[in-house]
Amino acid sequence: MGNTHCAVRCGYAAASLDQIAEDTGYFKGAVYSNFKNKDELCAEVLGRIRLTKVGEITEQLGAESSVDDAISEFAVWAERTIGDQRWTLLEVEYSVRSRHSDEIREKIASGAEQVRVLIAGVVRHLAEANVVKPSIDPDVAALRILSVGIGLGLQRAISPELSVDPLVDTVREFLLPR
Repeated sequence: MGNTHCAVRCGYAAASLDQIAEDTGYFKGAVYSNFKNKDELCAEVLGRIRLTKVGEITEQLGAESSVDDAISEFAVWAERTIGDQRWTLLEVEYSVRSRHSDEIREKIASGAEQVRVLIAGVVRHLAEANVVKPSIDPDVAALRILSVGIGLGLQRAISPELSVDPLVDTVREFLLPR
C-alpha cells in the first residue's frame, strides 16, 4: 500500500469503486472481476493494512530482541501507528456497515482473529526467546492488547495528542515478570 488510496483519504462512503480502481492502478474491469462490491474491496484493503502494520512490528522486533528492547521498539511503532486517522477512521466507518451485514461482520471478525493470532505468536516468541513466563496466557494477552489498541487507536484518531503509554504498559505487564 504505497499510495494513499481514495478510501483511506476520503473515507468509505465518499470513495467509489471506480476511484479506488484508479488509485490502485487497476483497470476498472479488473477490480470488478476480483471484487463483487465495494465492501469486499474495502475488506481487502483493510486486511492488507492490518497485516502490514502487524508485520512492521514483528519484523522490527527480530529474533534476538530482549523483552525491554521489544517493548521500546513497540512503543516507537505504537506512537507512529496507533490512531492513524486515515485507516483508523476507515476501519470504523467500515465496521459501522457491519450493523446491517453479517458478511461484513464475519470479515471483520476474521481480520481481528488473524491479528490476535499474530500478537499471541509475538508474545510467545518473546517469552520463549527471553526465558520469561508471561503473566497470562498469550492468547488472552493478545485479546487484551488488541482491545486496548483498538480503543486507544480510536481515541488517538480523534485526539492525536493522547499517549500510547496505556497500550505499552499493557504489553509490559504481560511480558515482564513481577
